[in-house]
Amino acid sequence: MNIALRLGLIGLLLALSGQAFSGQPPARVSVGDIPPDDLGRGRNGDEFLISAQHGKVVVVTFWASWCGYCRKELPMLGGLQDAAGRDRLEVVAINQDDRDVYRALLRKFKDVQLTMTHDAGGRIGAAYGVTGIPHLLVIGRNGKVAFKATGYGEESMQAILDAVNGALAGPAGS
Repeated sequence: MNIALRLGLIGLLLALSGQAFSGQPPARVSVGDIPPDDLGRGRNGDEFLISAQHGKVVVVTFWASWCGYCRKELPMLGGLQDAAGRDRLEVVAINQDDRDVYRALLRKFKDVQLTMTHDAGGRIGAAYGVTGIPHLLVIGRNGKVAFKATGYGEESMQAILDAVNGALAGPAGS
């Protein structure tokens, strides 16, 4: 094989491998960023996009059934959504369990009014830079991340409430 062909193949392999050889850290979504739009598919199979929620505050939480803190957080977030009204606040709970566990959870939580989606291969979590759960973001009415937290504790509830209230009070365009 001639040298030009070898160099071309090496370049192609490097291009295809992308981040693996770049030394770049995984994606991170920070306060002030416009987050990735796609949050998966809801219970009815419809794609859930943040951009379709224009003017609403969107709370995104990544969770799993084995996470005790997540099980505490979800009812609290449901209460927030009920209090604010779904026309102003949408909570999206992105499950990280395998598909069979997720389907069982949907049956168990059939009366929960949160939007539940599933991140089958971890694609959504990777786009958001999720490294631990629960991983929560509050996205303001302007479409930018207003608050971000990983983990959960009793003091977390007040911080989440303050962030949601602040985002609800903020103008839609700023």
